[in-house]
Amino acid sequence: MQYKWVLFDADETLFHFDAFQGLQLMFSRFDVDFTRQDFAHYQTVNKPLWVDYQDGKLTAKQLQNIRFEEWAKKLTVSTQQLNSSFLAAMAEICQLLPGAQELIDALTGRVNMGIITNGFTELQTVRLEKVGLANCFSPLVISEEVGLAKPDVGIFNHALSLMGNPDKESVLMVGDNPHSDILGGINAGIHTCWLNSDGSEQPAGINPNYHVSSLCELRELLTSNKSFK
Repeated sequence: MQYKWVLFDADETLFHFDAFQGLQLMFSRFDVDFTRQDFAHYQTVNKPLWVDYQDGKLTAKQLQNIRFEEWAKKLTVSTQQLNSSFLAAMAEICQLLPGAQELIDALTGRVNMGIITNGFTELQTVRLEKVGLANCFSPLVISEEVGLAKPDVGIFNHALSLMGNPDKESVLMVGDNPHSDILGGINAGIHTCWLNSDGSEQPAGINPNYHVSSLCELRELLTSNKSFK
């Protein structure tokens, strides 16, 4: 196990993504008391859109607009205003997942680190700057900018190109989503590590090289290997 590159997903791999808290904060600025019931209804619209986005059936802009159409009509504002306000709120409340800082510290200077995310551009750089990690990851590959979303092999190939097309055996993809992160990485020919923090059942036909339950476990796995010393 000798890796020169470790690529990370962002949401729920490095960063905690509490969409309800972010929406609550955002809507409070429109004098709306956003409830759990409101959130459940929002998710009935939002979740299928993300599936379509990952399948290449929707663009990032379409997803951003459609998920806020109902609220835009209620509040007589644009869907893009709501989307931007939501991403700004998410940047304000962002937190690294437990073990993320320690993992990054342990890998700094030993491997190159990058990010491949299906998240949106407005959030990524601001969030990395807020937690002091803006200079830790290169490349930062964002699906909205590339026009392709994980698990499409194209976004992985784009990242590999930016990395100088290293030996694929030297690249590890770490992510919490077995379909977008792990299957995408497998199809791109790189090694994968599934971060399964909630003990989900492994989907049939998706076989990561490694399976960890926390970033602390991943740090121990990587730093205990002689190739990192």
